[in-house]
Amino acid sequence: MSVSNPLRAYAAVTAAYWAFMLSDGALRMLVLLHFNSLGFTPIQLAWLFLLYEIAGIVTNLAAGWLAARFGLAATLYAGLALQIAALAALAQMDPGWGITASVIFVMAVQGVSGVAKDLAKMSSKSAVKLLAPSEDGGLFRWVAALTGSKNAVKGFGFFLGAALLALAGFQAAIWGMAAVLAVILLAVVLFLPAGLPGRMKDADTWAGWRSTDPRVNRLSLARMFLFGARDVWFVVGIPIYFQAVLSDGTSEGRREAFFLVGGFMAAWIILYGAVQAFAPRILGSKGQSEAEITRKAILWCGLLVPIPFLLATASLAAGDPADWLTATLIGGLLLFGFVFAVNSSVHSYLILAFGAADRITRDVGFYYMANAAGRLIGTLLSGLSYQIGGLPLCLATAGAMALASWLAARRLISV
Repeated sequence: MSVSNPLRAYAAVTAAYWAFMLSDGALRMLVLLHFNSLGFTPIQLAWLFLLYEIAGIVTNLAAGWLAARFGLAATLYAGLALQIAALAALAQMDPGWGITASVIFVMAVQGVSGVAKDLAKMSSKSAVKLLAPSEDGGLFRWVAALTGSKNAVKGFGFFLGAALLALAGFQAAIWGMAAVLAVILLAVVLFLPAGLPGRMKDADTWAGWRSTDPRVNRLSLARMFLFGARDVWFVVGIPIYFQAVLSDGTSEGRREAFFLVGGFMAAWIILYGAVQAFAPRILGSKGQSEAEITRKAILWCGLLVPIPFLLATASLAAGDPADWLTATLIGGLLLFGFVFAVNSSVHSYLILAFGAADRITRDVGFYYMANAAGRLIGTLLSGLSYQIGGLPLCLATAGAMALASWLAARRLISV
Protein backbone atom coordinates (compact mmCIF):
# COMPACT_ATOMS: atom_id res chain seq x y z
CA MET A 1 0.00 0.00 0.00
CA SER A 2 1.36 3.39 -1.00
CA VAL A 3 -0.48 6.57 -0.11
CA SER A 4 0.65 9.64 -2.02
CA ASN A 5 0.32 11.90 1.05
CA PRO A 6 -0.16 10.07 4.39
CA LEU A 7 -0.74 13.23 6.45
CA ARG A 8 -3.34 14.54 4.01
CA ALA A 9 -5.03 11.12 3.97
CA TYR A 10 -5.06 11.04 7.78
CA ALA A 11 -6.54 14.56 7.90
CA ALA A 12 -9.25 13.66 5.36
CA VAL A 13 -10.18 10.45 7.17
CA THR A 14 -10.27 12.28 10.49
CA ALA A 15 -12.47 15.07 9.10
CA ALA A 16 -14.92 12.55 7.66
CA TYR A 17 -15.03 10.68 10.96
CA TRP A 18 -15.57 13.92 12.87
CA ALA A 19 -18.50 14.91 10.66
CA PHE A 20 -20.08 11.51 11.00
CA MET A 21 -19.74 11.32 14.77
CA LEU A 22 -21.11 14.84 15.18
CA SER A 23 -24.30 13.74 13.42
CA ASP A 24 -24.33 10.42 15.29
CA GLY A 25 -24.20 12.08 18.71
CA ALA A 26 -26.81 14.67 17.78
CA LEU A 27 -29.15 12.03 16.37
CA ARG A 28 -28.95 9.87 19.48
CA MET A 29 -29.82 12.78 21.78
CA LEU A 30 -32.58 13.99 19.47
CA VAL A 31 -34.24 10.58 19.41
CA LEU A 32 -33.84 9.93 23.15
CA LEU A 33 -35.16 13.27 24.38
CA HIS A 34 -37.87 13.65 21.73
CA PHE A 35 -39.45 10.26 22.37
CA ASN A 36 -39.03 10.49 26.12
CA SER A 37 -41.02 13.74 25.98
CA LEU A 38 -43.72 11.85 24.06
CA GLY A 39 -44.14 9.48 27.00
CA PHE A 40 -42.12 6.44 25.90
CA THR A 41 -41.15 4.09 28.75
CA PRO A 42 -37.47 3.22 29.45
CA ILE A 43 -37.95 -0.18 27.78
CA GLN A 44 -39.50 1.43 24.68
CA LEU A 45 -36.64 3.93 24.52
CA ALA A 46 -34.12 1.09 24.72
CA TRP A 47 -35.90 -0.68 21.85
CA LEU A 48 -35.33 2.37 19.66
CA PHE A 49 -31.57 1.75 19.81
CA LEU A 50 -31.48 -2.05 19.75
CA LEU A 51 -31.45 -2.50 15.97
CA TYR A 52 -28.74 0.19 15.81
CA GLU A 53 -26.50 -2.03 17.92
CA ILE A 54 -27.55 -5.30 16.23
CA ALA A 55 -26.70 -3.73 12.88
CA GLY A 56 -23.29 -2.85 14.30
CA ILE A 57 -22.56 -6.49 15.12
CA VAL A 58 -23.35 -7.68 11.60
CA THR A 59 -21.78 -4.67 9.89
CA ASN A 60 -18.44 -4.98 11.63
CA LEU A 61 -18.06 -8.54 10.38
CA ALA A 62 -19.14 -7.64 6.85
CA ALA A 63 -17.32 -4.29 6.78
CA GLY A 64 -13.91 -5.85 7.26
CA TRP A 65 -14.55 -8.15 4.32
CA LEU A 66 -16.02 -5.35 2.17
CA ALA A 67 -13.12 -3.00 2.90
CA ALA A 68 -10.66 -5.76 2.11
CA ARG A 69 -12.38 -6.36 -1.24
CA PHE A 70 -13.30 -2.83 -2.30
CA GLY A 71 -10.98 -0.59 -0.27
CA LEU A 72 -11.26 1.61 2.80
CA ALA A 73 -12.26 4.71 0.85
CA ALA A 74 -15.32 2.93 -0.57
CA THR A 75 -16.58 1.82 2.85
CA LEU A 76 -15.95 5.29 4.29
CA TYR A 77 -18.03 6.90 1.53
CA ALA A 78 -20.75 4.28 1.99
CA GLY A 79 -20.97 5.01 5.72
CA LEU A 80 -21.46 8.74 5.16
CA ALA A 81 -24.03 8.16 2.39
CA LEU A 82 -26.07 5.74 4.50
CA GLN A 83 -26.16 8.20 7.40
CA ILE A 84 -27.56 10.87 5.08
CA ALA A 85 -30.22 8.40 3.88
CA ALA A 86 -31.12 7.50 7.48
CA LEU A 87 -31.58 11.16 8.43
CA ALA A 88 -33.74 11.82 5.38
CA ALA A 89 -35.92 8.80 6.21
CA LEU A 90 -36.34 9.81 9.86
CA ALA A 91 -37.57 13.24 8.78
CA GLN A 92 -40.54 11.50 7.11
CA MET A 93 -41.94 10.24 10.40
CA ASP A 94 -45.57 11.22 11.00
CA PRO A 95 -46.36 12.50 14.52
CA GLY A 96 -49.81 10.96 14.16
CA TRP A 97 -48.50 7.40 14.11
CA GLY A 98 -49.15 5.20 17.13
CA ILE A 99 -46.39 4.13 19.53
CA THR A 100 -45.95 0.67 17.98
CA ALA A 101 -45.59 2.04 14.44
CA SER A 102 -43.25 4.79 15.65
CA VAL A 103 -41.01 2.32 17.50
CA ILE A 104 -40.77 -0.02 14.51
CA PHE A 105 -40.03 2.83 12.09
CA VAL A 106 -37.40 4.48 14.29
CA MET A 107 -35.79 1.11 15.02
CA ALA A 108 -35.45 0.48 11.27
CA VAL A 109 -33.95 3.92 10.62
CA GLN A 110 -31.58 3.53 13.57
CA GLY A 111 -30.55 0.18 12.11
CA VAL A 112 -29.43 1.92 8.91
CA SER A 113 -27.59 4.50 11.01
CA GLY A 114 -25.87 1.68 12.90
CA VAL A 115 -24.62 0.19 9.63
CA ALA A 116 -23.38 3.62 8.58
CA LYS A 117 -21.55 4.26 11.86
CA ASP A 118 -19.62 1.01 11.84
CA LEU A 119 -18.65 1.31 8.19
CA ALA A 120 -17.19 4.74 8.96
CA LYS A 121 -15.53 3.62 12.20
CA MET A 122 -13.91 0.50 10.78
CA SER A 123 -12.64 2.42 7.74
CA SER A 124 -11.13 5.22 9.83
CA LYS A 125 -9.48 3.02 12.45
CA SER A 126 -8.05 0.61 9.87
CA ALA A 127 -6.66 3.52 7.86
CA VAL A 128 -4.62 4.63 10.88
CA LYS A 129 -2.88 1.25 10.99
CA LEU A 130 -1.82 1.74 7.35
CA LEU A 131 -0.89 5.42 7.63
CA ALA A 132 0.74 5.85 11.05
CA PRO A 133 4.54 5.84 11.46
CA SER A 134 5.72 2.70 13.22
CA GLU A 135 8.63 4.24 15.12
CA ASP A 136 8.64 5.88 18.59
CA GLY A 137 5.04 5.03 19.55
CA GLY A 138 3.59 6.70 16.45
CA LEU A 139 0.70 4.23 16.15
CA PHE A 140 -0.51 4.83 19.73
CA ARG A 141 -0.29 8.62 19.30
CA TRP A 142 -2.16 8.65 15.99
CA VAL A 143 -4.96 6.34 17.07
CA ALA A 144 -5.31 8.19 20.41
CA ALA A 145 -5.61 11.51 18.55
CA LEU A 146 -8.24 10.14 16.16
CA THR A 147 -10.29 8.42 18.87
CA GLY A 148 -10.03 11.24 21.38
CA SER A 149 -10.91 13.98 18.93
CA LYS A 150 -13.79 11.88 17.57
CA ASN A 151 -15.34 11.54 21.01
CA ALA A 152 -14.93 15.24 21.73
CA VAL A 153 -16.80 15.97 18.50
CA LYS A 154 -19.47 13.38 19.33
CA GLY A 155 -19.88 14.99 22.73
CA PHE A 156 -20.55 18.32 21.09
CA GLY A 157 -23.07 16.43 18.95
CA PHE A 158 -24.98 15.44 22.09
CA PHE A 159 -25.32 19.07 23.09
CA LEU A 160 -26.09 20.10 19.50
CA GLY A 161 -28.89 17.53 19.27
CA ALA A 162 -30.49 18.71 22.52
CA ALA A 163 -30.14 22.37 21.52
CA LEU A 164 -31.59 21.81 18.04
CA LEU A 165 -34.55 19.93 19.54
CA ALA A 166 -35.27 22.80 21.92
CA LEU A 167 -34.76 25.60 19.39
CA ALA A 168 -35.69 24.24 15.95
CA GLY A 169 -37.79 21.14 16.56
CA PHE A 170 -37.28 17.53 15.54
CA GLN A 171 -37.77 17.59 11.76
CA ALA A 172 -35.89 20.82 11.07
CA ALA A 173 -32.91 19.53 13.06
CA ILE A 174 -32.86 16.25 11.11
CA TRP A 175 -32.94 17.97 7.69
CA GLY A 176 -30.23 20.42 8.72
CA MET A 177 -27.88 17.61 9.75
CA ALA A 178 -28.52 15.70 6.52
CA ALA A 179 -27.64 18.76 4.42
CA VAL A 180 -24.38 19.43 6.28
CA LEU A 181 -23.34 15.79 6.07
CA ALA A 182 -23.96 15.77 2.30
CA VAL A 183 -21.56 18.70 1.91
CA ILE A 184 -18.94 16.87 4.00
CA LEU A 185 -19.28 13.73 1.89
CA LEU A 186 -18.73 15.70 -1.31
CA ALA A 187 -15.64 17.39 0.18
CA VAL A 188 -14.13 14.08 1.32
CA VAL A 189 -14.67 12.48 -2.11
CA LEU A 190 -12.89 15.44 -3.72
CA PHE A 191 -9.95 15.74 -1.31
CA LEU A 192 -9.13 12.22 -0.10
CA PRO A 193 -5.84 11.29 -1.82
CA ALA A 194 -5.48 8.09 -3.79
CA GLY A 195 -3.79 4.97 -2.49
CA LEU A 196 -5.90 3.88 0.51
CA PRO A 197 -7.02 0.38 -0.47
CA GLY A 198 -6.49 -1.73 2.64
CA ARG A 199 -7.01 -4.84 0.53
CA MET A 200 -6.44 -8.26 2.00
CA LYS A 201 -4.50 -11.08 0.41
CA ASP A 202 -6.47 -13.03 -2.18
CA ALA A 203 -6.44 -16.25 -0.16
CA ASP A 204 -8.41 -14.69 2.71
CA THR A 205 -12.14 -15.31 2.44
CA TRP A 206 -15.35 -14.56 4.32
CA ALA A 207 -14.72 -17.65 6.48
CA GLY A 208 -11.76 -15.87 8.11
CA TRP A 209 -13.95 -13.47 10.10
CA ARG A 210 -12.61 -14.63 13.49
CA SER A 211 -9.00 -13.80 14.28
CA THR A 212 -6.44 -16.57 14.54
CA ASP A 213 -4.61 -14.53 17.20
CA PRO A 214 -6.00 -15.34 20.70
CA ARG A 215 -4.93 -11.88 21.90
CA VAL A 216 -7.37 -10.26 19.45
CA ASN A 217 -10.20 -12.54 20.58
CA ARG A 218 -9.57 -12.00 24.30
CA LEU A 219 -9.19 -8.25 23.89
CA SER A 220 -12.47 -8.24 21.95
CA LEU A 221 -14.22 -10.01 24.84
CA ALA A 222 -12.88 -7.44 27.32
CA ARG A 223 -14.02 -4.66 24.97
CA MET A 224 -17.52 -6.10 24.80
CA PHE A 225 -18.00 -5.99 28.56
CA LEU A 226 -16.25 -2.60 28.85
CA PHE A 227 -18.73 -0.88 26.56
CA GLY A 228 -21.61 -2.78 28.09
CA ALA A 229 -20.58 -1.29 31.45
CA ARG A 230 -20.82 2.21 30.03
CA ASP A 231 -24.02 1.86 28.01
CA VAL A 232 -25.96 0.26 30.87
CA TRP A 233 -26.19 3.68 32.49
CA PHE A 234 -25.39 5.95 29.54
CA VAL A 235 -28.11 5.06 27.00
CA VAL A 236 -31.31 5.27 29.04
CA GLY A 237 -30.81 5.23 32.81
CA ILE A 238 -28.89 8.41 33.62
CA PRO A 239 -30.42 10.67 30.90
CA ILE A 240 -33.97 9.73 31.93
CA TYR A 241 -33.16 10.05 35.64
CA PHE A 242 -31.62 13.50 35.16
CA GLN A 243 -34.48 14.64 32.94
CA ALA A 244 -36.99 13.60 35.60
CA VAL A 245 -35.02 15.34 38.37
CA LEU A 246 -34.28 18.54 36.44
CA SER A 247 -37.67 19.13 34.77
CA ASP A 248 -40.57 20.74 36.65
CA GLY A 249 -43.13 19.30 34.21
CA THR A 250 -43.88 22.57 32.40
CA SER A 251 -43.09 23.21 28.75
CA GLU A 252 -40.34 25.66 29.70
CA GLY A 253 -39.00 23.24 32.29
CA ARG A 254 -38.76 20.46 29.70
CA ARG A 255 -36.76 22.72 27.36
CA GLU A 256 -34.38 23.65 30.16
CA ALA A 257 -33.99 19.97 31.04
CA PHE A 258 -33.14 19.23 27.38
CA PHE A 259 -30.24 21.70 27.59
CA LEU A 260 -29.05 20.47 31.00
CA VAL A 261 -29.18 16.77 30.16
CA GLY A 262 -27.66 17.35 26.74
CA GLY A 263 -25.01 19.58 28.29
CA PHE A 264 -23.98 16.95 30.82
CA MET A 265 -23.86 14.15 28.25
CA ALA A 266 -21.87 16.39 25.93
CA ALA A 267 -19.42 17.40 28.66
CA TRP A 268 -18.95 13.75 29.63
CA ILE A 269 -18.16 12.68 26.05
CA ILE A 270 -15.91 15.71 25.39
CA LEU A 271 -13.88 15.13 28.56
CA TYR A 272 -13.76 11.43 27.74
CA GLY A 273 -12.37 12.26 24.31
CA ALA A 274 -9.78 14.63 25.78
CA VAL A 275 -8.54 11.95 28.16
CA GLN A 276 -8.38 9.44 25.30
CA ALA A 277 -6.21 11.81 23.30
CA PHE A 278 -3.78 12.19 26.24
CA ALA A 279 -3.83 8.50 27.21
CA PRO A 280 -0.33 7.82 25.83
CA ARG A 281 1.04 10.51 28.18
CA ILE A 282 -1.07 9.31 31.12
CA LEU A 283 0.24 5.79 30.66
CA GLY A 284 3.77 6.95 29.90
CA SER A 285 3.72 4.66 26.88
CA LYS A 286 6.61 6.25 24.98
CA GLY A 287 9.43 3.73 24.76
CA GLN A 288 7.41 0.99 26.50
CA SER A 289 6.97 -2.46 25.06
CA GLU A 290 3.67 -3.93 23.94
CA ALA A 291 3.74 -6.27 26.95
CA GLU A 292 4.16 -3.37 29.38
CA ILE A 293 1.22 -1.50 27.86
CA THR A 294 -0.86 -4.69 28.02
CA ARG A 295 -0.21 -4.98 31.77
CA LYS A 296 -1.27 -1.36 32.24
CA ALA A 297 -4.46 -2.06 30.28
CA ILE A 298 -5.34 -4.80 32.79
CA LEU A 299 -4.61 -2.50 35.76
CA TRP A 300 -6.81 0.31 34.45
CA CYS A 301 -9.62 -2.10 33.68
CA GLY A 302 -9.57 -3.16 37.34
CA LEU A 303 -9.69 0.47 38.50
CA LEU A 304 -13.05 0.93 36.76
CA VAL A 305 -14.86 -1.83 38.67
CA PRO A 306 -15.60 -0.19 42.07
CA ILE A 307 -16.91 3.13 40.67
CA PRO A 308 -20.40 2.05 39.49
CA PHE A 309 -20.86 -0.16 42.56
CA LEU A 310 -20.16 2.81 44.85
CA LEU A 311 -22.57 5.01 42.87
CA ALA A 312 -25.24 2.31 43.08
CA THR A 313 -24.78 2.17 46.85
CA ALA A 314 -25.12 5.96 47.11
CA SER A 315 -28.25 5.92 44.98
CA LEU A 316 -29.79 3.16 47.09
CA ALA A 317 -28.94 4.99 50.32
CA ALA A 318 -30.48 8.25 49.06
CA GLY A 319 -33.85 6.73 48.23
CA ASP A 320 -35.66 9.76 46.79
CA PRO A 321 -33.74 12.16 44.49
CA ALA A 322 -31.62 14.60 46.47
CA ASP A 323 -29.20 17.40 45.60
CA TRP A 324 -26.27 15.56 47.19
CA LEU A 325 -27.05 12.47 45.10
CA THR A 326 -27.11 14.49 41.88
CA ALA A 327 -23.74 16.02 42.74
CA THR A 328 -22.34 12.59 43.68
CA LEU A 329 -23.57 11.07 40.43
CA ILE A 330 -22.03 13.84 38.35
CA GLY A 331 -18.66 13.55 40.09
CA GLY A 332 -18.70 9.76 40.07
CA LEU A 333 -19.65 9.49 36.42
CA LEU A 334 -16.92 11.95 35.45
CA LEU A 335 -14.43 9.76 37.32
CA PHE A 336 -15.88 6.72 35.55
CA GLY A 337 -15.38 8.58 32.26
CA PHE A 338 -11.72 9.31 33.04
CA VAL A 339 -10.87 5.68 33.81
CA PHE A 340 -13.07 4.39 30.99
CA ALA A 341 -11.35 6.71 28.49
CA VAL A 342 -7.90 5.39 29.36
CA ASN A 343 -9.21 1.84 28.97
CA SER A 344 -10.84 2.61 25.64
CA SER A 345 -7.76 4.33 24.25
CA VAL A 346 -5.32 1.59 25.22
CA HIS A 347 -7.71 -1.02 23.77
CA SER A 348 -7.84 0.92 20.50
CA TYR A 349 -4.03 0.85 20.39
CA LEU A 350 -3.75 -2.82 21.31
CA ILE A 351 -6.13 -4.04 18.60
CA LEU A 352 -4.00 -2.29 15.97
CA ALA A 353 -0.79 -3.55 17.58
CA PHE A 354 -2.09 -7.12 17.79
CA GLY A 355 -3.75 -7.12 14.36
CA ALA A 356 -1.83 -8.43 11.36
CA ALA A 357 -1.26 -5.83 8.62
CA ASP A 358 -2.39 -8.20 5.86
CA ARG A 359 -5.80 -8.73 7.49
CA ILE A 360 -6.16 -5.59 9.59
CA THR A 361 -9.66 -4.76 8.34
CA ARG A 362 -10.84 -8.21 9.42
CA ASP A 363 -9.27 -8.05 12.89
CA VAL A 364 -10.55 -4.51 13.47
CA GLY A 365 -13.98 -5.53 12.17
CA PHE A 366 -14.15 -8.48 14.57
CA TYR A 367 -13.02 -6.28 17.47
CA TYR A 368 -15.67 -3.65 16.77
CA MET A 369 -18.25 -6.38 16.32
CA ALA A 370 -17.54 -7.25 19.96
CA ASN A 371 -17.77 -3.53 20.78
CA ALA A 372 -21.22 -3.38 19.16
CA ALA A 373 -22.30 -6.54 21.00
CA GLY A 374 -21.38 -4.87 24.29
CA ARG A 375 -23.36 -1.78 23.35
CA LEU A 376 -26.33 -3.97 22.43
CA ILE A 377 -26.23 -5.79 25.77
CA GLY A 378 -25.74 -2.50 27.61
CA THR A 379 -28.61 -0.81 25.75
CA LEU A 380 -31.04 -3.62 26.51
CA LEU A 381 -29.99 -3.84 30.16
CA SER A 382 -30.13 -0.05 30.51
CA GLY A 383 -33.86 0.12 29.86
CA LEU A 384 -34.62 -3.19 31.58
CA SER A 385 -32.63 -2.57 34.78
CA TYR A 386 -33.87 1.00 35.14
CA GLN A 387 -37.51 -0.01 34.71
CA ILE A 388 -37.21 -2.93 37.16
CA GLY A 389 -34.94 -1.51 39.86
CA GLY A 390 -34.43 2.16 39.08
CA LEU A 391 -31.03 3.85 39.20
CA PRO A 392 -29.45 1.57 41.87
CA LEU A 393 -29.97 -1.60 39.79
CA CYS A 394 -28.90 0.20 36.63
CA LEU A 395 -25.57 1.25 38.17
CA ALA A 396 -25.00 -2.11 39.88
CA THR A 397 -25.46 -3.83 36.52
CA ALA A 398 -22.81 -1.52 35.07
CA GLY A 399 -20.48 -2.62 37.87
CA ALA A 400 -21.06 -6.28 37.04
CA MET A 401 -20.19 -5.63 33.39
CA ALA A 402 -17.00 -3.78 34.40
CA LEU A 403 -15.98 -6.73 36.57
CA ALA A 404 -16.50 -9.11 33.65
CA SER A 405 -14.33 -6.85 31.45
CA TRP A 406 -11.49 -6.95 33.98
CA LEU A 407 -11.67 -10.75 34.26
CA ALA A 408 -11.50 -11.05 30.46
CA ALA A 409 -8.60 -8.57 30.21
CA ARG A 410 -6.57 -10.52 32.78
CA ARG A 411 -6.39 -13.41 30.32
CA LEU A 412 -4.24 -11.31 27.97
CA ILE A 413 -1.17 -12.00 30.09
CA SER A 414 -1.64 -15.77 29.76
CA VAL A 415 -1.47 -15.71 25.95
